Amino acid sequence: MKMTMTQKILAAHAGKESVRAGELITVNVDMVLGNDITAPVAIREFESAGASEVFDREKIALVMDHFTPNKDIKAAQQCKVVREFAKKHGIVNFFDTGRVGVEHALLPEQGLVGPGDLVIGADSHTCTYGALGAFSTGVGSTDMAYAMATGKCWLKVPSAIKFVLTGKPGKWVSGKDVILHIIGKIGVDGALYKSMEFVGDGLKYLSIDDRFAIANMAIEAGAKNGIFAYDNVTEEYAMAHSKRPWTKYEADPDAEYDEVYTIDLSTIKPTVACPHLPENTKTIDEIGDILIDQVVIGSCTNGRLEDLRVAAEILRGRTVHPNVRCIIIPATQKIMRQAIEEGLVSIFIDAGCAVSAPTCGPCLGGHMGILADGERAVSTTNRNFVGRMGHPGSEVYLASPAIAAASAVAGRIASPDEL
Repeated sequence: MKMTMTQKILAAHAGKESVRAGELITVNVDMVLGNDITAPVAIREFESAGASEVFDREKIALVMDHFTPNKDIKAAQQCKVVREFAKKHGIVNFFDTGRVGVEHALLPEQGLVGPGDLVIGADSHTCTYGALGAFSTGVGSTDMAYAMATGKCWLKVPSAIKFVLTGKPGKWVSGKDVILHIIGKIGVDGALYKSMEFVGDGLKYLSIDDRFAIANMAIEAGAKNGIFAYDNVTEEYAMAHSKRPWTKYEADPDAEYDEVYTIDLSTIKPTVACPHLPENTKTIDEIGDILIDQVVIGSCTNGRLEDLRVAAEILRGRTVHPNVRCIIIPATQKIMRQAIEEGLVSIFIDAGCAVSAPTCGPCLGGHMGILADGERAVSTTNRNFVGRMGHPGSEVYLASPAIAAASAVAGRIASPDEL
């Protein structure tokens, strides 16, 4: 049939035997996601269209993560709209302050997305769930409104690029370094409206958290989605988390790809994306002497427990540089609790870090660490556009938790090996 993993999932959800790249299809969705920025727009569209009830109150997730705890009156009003909608329609998966987490860490943790699912979300980083072998992609708020009412969405079937990952990553090299390396190689439009499909024997060296980080940033290469081949890592996570049965999909041996890249993970060095695009990458030994003002470790890309463990390993017994503010943001309440129980939070506080409740916070210039004119930050987030984390005159360098933590101590962009 010559279909990729993505095309097989789309065909199944469209009720078709097969689909081809470029075809327009209508699909049934397994989960519809919105947050406190995008959901209010979708709710207004839902109501203005005359919809009276949602298609399935268990297949909609509303996550108040961007500006919560509410930073100002406007943020509070936004959340109020969603709270009232969730209550009116009995939305089961409504997550607010105290229960909330950064949406793309929270949904997998809660078992609300799994292998073979088709997930749409009114947030561009919905592509994160491809780490689990799902098709997931970001949509606009109008598409979200339509899906909340009907359980359906229309899509154009993407063509695909195959990334064959081989070798074993070296010390301090994580999924974040892998995806920054790839984006640096192909550019921010190198996979425009395509599926990035990750396969190869190197997958066994990538944890599920590594995969979440890689799939999360597929959109930074312009991709429609990123997706990982199903293996024992996928199955182990699904068995521990998924609340419903799942389906394993595999690409056909003769599936067609626009391009095939082979990436030897053992050759990748810790990588930093310099301002003001994720494709503007340099390896840590090319970066030079760049002083910084702030470090942020968190977000839907790198706020998971594995990320915090790496940061704590580097910060243990050390102190954040006096010229640097280091902000640690666990991605969910469960991760926060685990970090406390493992003593990670104590390490962060002893080192002079500020530890936040789960929130997207400064990633999008929201709150909890906005940059002033001329300030530089090293951040484990996913975008470094002009003004992304505050003043248009500020600069953001994207990096892994290891590089971010080492930089917090050094007061400049640095590798743990330099400490």
